[in-house]
Amino acid sequence: MSQRKEKLFIIWLLIIVLLNFYEFYNDLSDYDHTLFHITIELVVILFSVFGIIFLMWEVWQRQREIEQLSQQLTLTRTHLDEVHQKVKQASRQYAGVIQEQFTSWELTQSEKEVAMLLLKGLSFEEIAQLRATKEKTVRQQATSIYRKSGLNGRYAFAAWFFEDFLG
Repeated sequence: MSQRKEKLFIIWLLIIVLLNFYEFYNDLSDYDHTLFHITIELVVILFSVFGIIFLMWEVWQRQREIEQLSQQLTLTRTHLDEVHQKVKQASRQYAGVIQEQFTSWELTQSEKEVAMLLLKGLSFEEIAQLRATKEKTVRQQATSIYRKSGLNGRYAFAAWFFEDFLG
């Protein structure tokens, strides 16, 4: 229930309590009613007042919980932003390490591009489409990359970098 609806509901209940209290007051001034009737009206008023107090307390508690959750969410977002920045920084640094390794293997610029796309998990066909070349050309470049790196195929090539990343 929205806060506005809750406040309207509390006001509505307060009006009912006031009307019951007015009825109780009139019944007290009219000596025609029994003590049982007066007691019942008093109990209804007391239960209504306690119900309103309980409802107001619950609304207050929920608002406190919402504020706490909002603060936690803000802290979590801040932490996630910090982690995201660290991951981006580490990714850039590792990309630099990968490029240095490509250079030490004496890969051509085209082979470096293909090698990076292989590490990203793209198929020969996808790489060919991306680079606007034939799949056969990509296969030849991949073979040259594996030969220059001294590794036996795509999985060994990817594992070499992944193992290096894990330390």
